[in-house]
This record gives sequence, C-alpha cells and structure tokens, in this order.
Amino acid sequence: MHKFVPWAVSPIVLAISMAVSAAPGDLPSPQMRATMQRDLNMTSAQLAQYLKVERVAVSQGEALARAQGRHFAGSWIERKPNGTYEFVLATTAPGAKASAPGLSFRSARHSLAHLKASKSELDVLASRHGSAPEGVYAWGVDVRNNTVTVDVAPGAQAAAIDFVAASGADVSVIRFNTMHSAPRLLATLEGGSEYLSQSGGSYYYCSVGFGVTQNGVEGYVTAGHCGNTNDGVFTLANRRTVGPQIGSFKSSFFGGSGDGAHVQLFAGSSVSATVDGYNQPVRGQAVAPEGAAVCRSGRTTGLKCGTILRYNQTVNYPEATINGLTSVKVCAEGGDSGGSFISGDQAQGVLSGGNYSCKGKQASLATSYFQPIAEILGSQLTLKTSN
Repeated sequence: MHKFVPWAVSPIVLAISMAVSAAPGDLPSPQMRATMQRDLNMTSAQLAQYLKVERVAVSQGEALARAQGRHFAGSWIERKPNGTYEFVLATTAPGAKASAPGLSFRSARHSLAHLKASKSELDVLASRHGSAPEGVYAWGVDVRNNTVTVDVAPGAQAAAIDFVAASGADVSVIRFNTMHSAPRLLATLEGGSEYLSQSGGSYYYCSVGFGVTQNGVEGYVTAGHCGNTNDGVFTLANRRTVGPQIGSFKSSFFGGSGDGAHVQLFAGSSVSATVDGYNQPVRGQAVAPEGAAVCRSGRTTGLKCGTILRYNQTVNYPEATINGLTSVKVCAEGGDSGGSFISGDQAQGVLSGGNYSCKGKQASLATSYFQPIAEILGSQLTLKTSN
C-alpha cells in the first residue's frame, strides 16, 4: 500500500502549487522573488543578473547541446564566488568558446551519453534485485562533476562499491558522496491537512501539485504515494474534521517508473492555475536547467526555494526504488509530498520525498526529490495555465 498525503487543498476552492522556469520576458511574482532572495541569499542585483542568465539557458541551451553532438557532456547554471551567475556547457570537444554573455564552456572527460549508460547499468541491477543494498540511497548523472554520483550512508561505501562492481558500470565515472540522512517519503499521518486520501478506514494527507483537465474534467496531479487508484479525496474543516469528498484518484503510480498521480474532482470543485502562496501564474512546463532556482509550495512548510542539483536520479526509499526523479537543494517535511515545484512561471514537478527537515541547521543539509510533471501528464492530461 503506498498511502501518503503530502500537500493541501482548500475546503472550498482547491488551490494548487506549481513549478516553472522563467521564459524570456517573464519575471517571477514579487512573492517568489522575495522567497528566492531569502532562501538563495541573493541581493536584488544578483537576482536580476541570475534571471538574465536563466534566459540564456532556456533560449540557447538545447541548440548549444545539439551543436556539440556526441561531445555534449551536460549543462547547468552556476553561481560564481563573486555571487554572479553563468550558464556552463560541458563538452569533450577541444577549443569550444563562449558565444554569448553569461555563457561559458568547460572541458569534460566523459560525454553525457557515456555517463547515462553507466547510470543505466546501476538501474538495471537494482531492478533485477528489487532494490539497492542497504545504505545506498540514490544515484544519478552529476554533470557538474562529470560523474555518476552515488549517495551512500556513512559506513556503507563497501556495499556501494560491491553494488557498482556487480553492475558492470564504468567505475572510472563513479563518485561516492556520503549522505548522513536517508531519503524518505514526506507523508505524515497527523491531522491538519486540507486534502485527505482515504484507504479503508485510514486517512492520509498530502499537498496538491498542479491543476489539470482530462476531457474537460477538472483535477490535479500529486505524488503517487499519496493514494492508490480509486481512493477517495476529502477536504478538512478547521484542519481537524474530515469534510466532504471532492474527488478520487483516477490513476496512480509508485515504483520503478516514478511517483505520480492524477486526482479527478467532482463537479463544482476546481483548481486555479497559480502557485499557492506565491500568487504566481503557471504558464507552461518548460524544463529548467540544472543549477536553476526552483521554488516549491507545501502544506507543512509553505514556500521554500533552492536550486536543481541533478536530473534522472534513482532514489532508494525504504518502500521502493524510484527512477527518474530530480534532486533539489531545498528542505521539505511530512505533509509536503505532492506539492508543486515552480521555476519562474513553468511547472517542474511534484514533491516525492527528501531527507532532513526545515528546522534549524538541518535545512541547509536537506535534499528533496520531485517527480517531473511531463511524466505525470503523459498524453491524457492537460496542464491548466494562466493567460
């Protein structure tokens, strides 16, 4: 049973959190800009310069990658020691030179295709055995370090080495990173959420992700571990009393393929195409580059911003090993699961899990993971957007 509930829906109107990457000419809302400056330690001048670099990444990133062909080794937004930002493109080709302000090239030993192939070997082995060894928390391509980085618990490196050796992956690309707290699904069984799912006689709460429609019928996407297909979805009155049922899980997946779900709402309920707490319209789903600022909204910890660390991560939760998640340097807590990640005005995904909490010094150590929005939408769902 993969029951959890990490986000919140208002008892009267369903408010949805969303994630987005700023398109050329668009700016984050004032609330989002303030949260970015707070959580990412930016001045207003640094934020303005960051947004210019992000536009370079969004407008030129794909074309630059294609131009490198088999030499392409990844790209990301990087904060320099002086606090300014640049878009970095890694390549195995010699002599590449920058062609635009805010863009730089970096020499790399391994192509992105080679790194992905080695990461895939680890996925295949984990799938064959049902999971990775205890203490092997996550792994994925790390373009900044030109490696496949494997996150391991203190004292678990020997097991991780055996795991890599058995996979047949190219050991020259492997880098081990000690992670002192295990990733976990960020659900909680305590009361107080406005969105509840029910399985049998038990209720669970989560956070709403993004508003969607299917053949004109309103709904939203959230984390798959928040509910099983056909489970009921309810509101809360006064954050304590179970309110009326407002819909049910139309579909849900939680396992190797990812962590996502679609909740279909009954007539009379709707979801706005904005991010809860940011007053930020959602206008699309363009994928933000690695290193980009991304903000999330969740019922437990509210608004938090961080930076995208790595795409296509495999995370070894105690409940299941999940492929295809994105890691973010941002904290989250129980009840935030399913909540939205947004960069600019572009939806990025919904919260799956993480480690540590948002309390005190733990917040600076935390890593969270989201399920990319495109895999949840597929060909059947349409993201609700603002004009």
